[in-house]
Amino acid sequence: MNGRAGWLAGLAGVAAVGSAAGVTAARSLRRRVTEDDPHRDEDFELLDADRSSVVTTADGVPLAVRETGPPDAPLTVVFAHGFCLRMGSFHFQRARLTEQWGDQVRMVFYDQRGHGLSGNAPPDSYTVEQLGQDLESVLAVTASRGPVVLVGHSMGGMTVLSHARQYPQRYPTRVVGAAIISSAAEGVSRSPLGEILNNPALEAVRFAARYAPGAVHRGRGAARAVIGPILRAASYGDEEMSPSVVAFSEKMMHDTTITTLVEFLHALEVHDETAGLETLSKVPTLVACGDRDLLTPLEYSQEMARAMPKAELLIVGGAGHLVQLERPEVIDDALVRLVERATPSKLVALTRRVRERVWSYE
Repeated sequence: MNGRAGWLAGLAGVAAVGSAAGVTAARSLRRRVTEDDPHRDEDFELLDADRSSVVTTADGVPLAVRETGPPDAPLTVVFAHGFCLRMGSFHFQRARLTEQWGDQVRMVFYDQRGHGLSGNAPPDSYTVEQLGQDLESVLAVTASRGPVVLVGHSMGGMTVLSHARQYPQRYPTRVVGAAIISSAAEGVSRSPLGEILNNPALEAVRFAARYAPGAVHRGRGAARAVIGPILRAASYGDEEMSPSVVAFSEKMMHDTTITTLVEFLHALEVHDETAGLETLSKVPTLVACGDRDLLTPLEYSQEMARAMPKAELLIVGGAGHLVQLERPEVIDDALVRLVERATPSKLVALTRRVRERVWSYE
């Protein structure tokens, strides 16, 4: 079989597996969506109105950046989003924490390379190690002075770990706290996503993405047939979900290019950033996940928390992988606690009032 025929056969295999694997997941997702939509009028483009800029990485990739809060705020919190998402996945954190922190905190959000409004890049640069270097570029431009807290969700959590491994001198002198949400320190082979990644047909798509763009374009829908239903069904727990929130997250996933999807899937499978845990142990850390997260099961978070004595481990009952969208109030409160632990005493009074609030996490 020649190379072209092999690519096309692989793409056909993706389609066959995807159609079978996605049925149960898609049905499960439909059961979780409720007609009662508390977020029907939510403005999910809120971040688009914030101050915008572009940070160019060391290898020349433009990263779209948004920020809110005074440029001279005492603290900067930088958010790194997850796989097949964009900075808008922190929508609820931006809305609530802006009100919570006022002019005491500046928040910086950016789209990872190949995602959202940021530029595409050579496929071989789609690695977790490179994402850690991209985060350093963002920090150098947007937070060159003053204390910083890093927040990473999913692949963004891996980004934070990668940064900690590669730039340990930044901790705790500049980076004074970190949150790792729904993430893993090393490859996700033990999760249901890992089982899907073992499908050789996906490797055929990845090969074609690098060497036969025309072929991968024809297999675009096939690759999504494998991954799409898994990502969507694993996004949320069993609780009924707002249709508007579900549509918002699905759009982010759908808008991600096929090259970004297959290249970063491989990166998630092979990455190992466990060395970053030692660096993060120098600063107050939050490790959070939903107990129904199928992509990065809670065991990953428990293992990371055990390696970091200063970590708060937060397991959110009933929540899936997109816990910051599904149970934003729980994650918001945990981030407030993290900032209180990580920052100078003048911020403590500002955040202490959160203790008066009682949330049901189960």
